[in-house]
Amino acid sequence: MDDLDDLFAFHSRPEVVRYTPWPVRNREETRAALERKLPQGELTADGQWLVLAIELRETGTVIGEVLLKWASEADRQGEIGFALHTDYQGKGLAAEAAREMLRVGFEELGLHRIVAVLDARNTASARLLERLGMRREAHHLHALRFKGEWGDEYIYALLDDEWRTAQG
Repeated sequence: MDDLDDLFAFHSRPEVVRYTPWPVRNREETRAALERKLPQGELTADGQWLVLAIELRETGTVIGEVLLKWASEADRQGEIGFALHTDYQGKGLAAEAAREMLRVGFEELGLHRIVAVLDARNTASARLLERLGMRREAHHLHALRFKGEWGDEYIYALLDDEWRTAQG
């Protein structure tokens, strides 16, 4: 709960939550979200999300979050996501956190495939996923009602053998 102020600093920014499934949050909504996230620090069964804070090494300030869903144990499938405070975007920090979450998924959980689902307008996240070696597999037109309007979504994916090859 000590991270509430840091979390609120980016959950309250429209430009941060524009492409996230949650709306701009006030302090109390952020507190409730943090309380839901606190027990999501490990994966023990499929269907769960692992939610980790992205911190600045120098100060310990929480500037974002990175998520990994264990979508299916039987099919060894996962899903990744991330959100980052606008003041820290474009510095490689989200890529560093997402790369580590991919490592956890492939090397610790033994996942075969990890996907990312994003709003097609989110070009910065699409570029980040491509830098991580993920490929766009699908473009779904008007696939969801997102924040009051129909939106297209992209599906990006990476396979475990592609991950291993990229890691050398």
